Amino acid sequence: MLRFLLSRLLQGLAVILGVLVITFALLKMAPGSPLQSERNIPDHIRAKQVIALGLDQPVYVQLWRHLVSFATFDFPASTKNPGRGVDEIIVQAFPVSATVALAALTIAIGIGIPMGALAAVRANTFDDRACMLMATLGICTPSMVLGPLVALVLGLKLRWFNAAGWYDWDDWVLPSLTLGIIYSAYIARLTRGGLRETLAQDFIRTARAKGASELAIVFRHSFKLACLPVLNYLGPTAAGLMTGSIVIETVFQLPGLGQHFVGAAVNRDFVLAMATAAFYAVLIIGFNLLVDFLQALLNPRIGFKS
Repeated sequence: MLRFLLSRLLQGLAVILGVLVITFALLKMAPGSPLQSERNIPDHIRAKQVIALGLDQPVYVQLWRHLVSFATFDFPASTKNPGRGVDEIIVQAFPVSATVALAALTIAIGIGIPMGALAAVRANTFDDRACMLMATLGICTPSMVLGPLVALVLGLKLRWFNAAGWYDWDDWVLPSLTLGIIYSAYIARLTRGGLRETLAQDFIRTARAKGASELAIVFRHSFKLACLPVLNYLGPTAAGLMTGSIVIETVFQLPGLGQHFVGAAVNRDFVLAMATAAFYAVLIIGFNLLVDFLQALLNPRIGFKS
């Protein structure tokens, strides 16, 4: 167990370092600079800003300064948000993205797993085909199409919720519903595939031969193994949702992390862009570690392999 944790911790640190370096390199290779949007300022003031931001230093020195600031948790202020540290921006934006993400995951699991289980148990029947048709429709419908439709019907037509913005306690409903419907389609297909494969195993035939009921076979003997593909999928999916869906936050005008990341990349805000990318990497590593633990608990044959 300890070896497993140390191994994953070292791998996680290497991944975060790689994400920071790659993000910095991509921002440097992109045209423009952090000062490109500031026009009509005297040259001597622009020169002072260049020095203050460290842009007059060699690239490797700039990268080293950024890495040291992240390693020591001494986060500088955002270039485009003067007076606000990147940690303060992330702390303010993360609850919005996390609220939408948790609700979306709940909706996705609540719809996807029962639908996939029904399709697997009643394979090659009308129920199976209807569930998989709905799942296929969900997968084929992009969020940039479903989001405006949901906002149009439930927000503008029926006026049940605000169509955009983050003002009332229930403003998470429409973006979460949009994401939940889409991700439930993937979960339904994975659940069906995992459960069908498990139901074909020899130990299931043995359980049936011993007289176990169909409910016991599905929920006691099969479901734990059938959920493993879903768990694998939920790890990176949960991390991606936690850091904000850029399309959904744009459609519903949510002040989440996705909006800040896009703004930072467009404005060449190196510190904020690298911080949000590193935060995303930390969440990915954390959720994947959690998935590994759950897989080891559900299937002892996997174990804690380093």
